[in-house]
Amino acid sequence: MLTELLQGSDAGGFLIIRDSASYSGRHLLKSFINAALNREEAVHVLGFEASEEELKDELKGSPVQRLHFHNAYSDPLGWTDQPAFTVHQFCLEELTRLVKQTSHPKPATLVIDSLSWILRHLSPPAVCATLHQLRKGGAVRAIIALLHGDMHQRGTVGSVCHLASSVITVAPGMKGGDAVAKITKRSKSGKVVQDEDIFTINNDLTVVVQSKHSQLGPKQADTEEQEIDPTAHLTFNLRLSNKEREAKEKLALPFVFSKEKKTALLHSSPGSGRILYEPDANDDYDQEDPDDDLDV
Repeated sequence: MLTELLQGSDAGGFLIIRDSASYSGRHLLKSFINAALNREEAVHVLGFEASEEELKDELKGSPVQRLHFHNAYSDPLGWTDQPAFTVHQFCLEELTRLVKQTSHPKPATLVIDSLSWILRHLSPPAVCATLHQLRKGGAVRAIIALLHGDMHQRGTVGSVCHLASSVITVAPGMKGGDAVAKITKRSKSGKVVQDEDIFTINNDLTVVVQSKHSQLGPKQADTEEQEIDPTAHLTFNLRLSNKEREAKEKLALPFVFSKEKKTALLHSSPGSGRILYEPDANDDYDQEDPDDDLDV
C-alpha cells in the first residue's frame, strides 16, 4: 500500500507520516515530495523544521521549479519585522492565498514540515478546523504532514489522525537500513484497511518495498496471543475438575421441583393423611342473629 500512496492516486486526501524519536519520518516525507514533483504537480512546503537549502539539496535531479518553499524555519514566531511565514498564519485564508499565488493549472499539494511545530503553538481544535477546511475547500489537491507522535498527548494525536485519510506510522526495522511502515487507510465509504510494509529509501529518495503483509481490521491473532490469564497465579482454584463437575450436575437443588416431587404434591395417594374436624357447641350459632354470641 505504501507504493500506492506514493503514486498519489488519492486526490483530496490527507496523509500523515507519524514518527518518533526512534525513527525520523522526514526522509519518507521527502520521498513523497519527490514523487509529487515527478508527477508534474506544484508542491507548497511549509518548512518549520528544515531549511530550504537542506530540502533542495536532497531533491537534486527533481524538477524543483515547481517546488514552492514557504520559509517558516528562520522566524516561525514572527519576532523580526518582516517574517516570511509564521505559525500564526496557519489559517484557511492565508494558506489559500499562498497556494493561489502560483499560476499552475493543476491543484497543488501542500506539505507541512511539521505539524507538531504548529500544534505546539496553536490550539488543537483550531489546527483541526483549518485542516478540515483545507480538505473541503478544494484549494489543494492533497495534504501531506509530518507528525511527531511522541511529542503530544494521546488525545491530540488521535484527533489529528482521525481527520486523515491515511496514516503511516514509521519505526526502525530489524536490519540497519530497513524501516517498518504501518499504514491505516480510510476510504470514502468508511472501510478501514491496514497494511504493514518493510521498506528502504535510496539516495535518490525512491522507496523500495521489500515485503508486504496486508489485512483488514484489527490484528485479532496478535491480540489473542497477548492475552494474560488472570487465574494463572492464584492461591485457590477457580476451575472444576471433571469429577467435581459431574457431582455438581447431579446435585438436586432445594428450590427446584423434580417430576416425582410434583406428582407427590399434586396427587395424593390412598392412605395419605387427612384432617378431621368435629364442630364444637360454641361453633354452632344462628346465621340470622349475628349478635347471638354476645353476653348481653
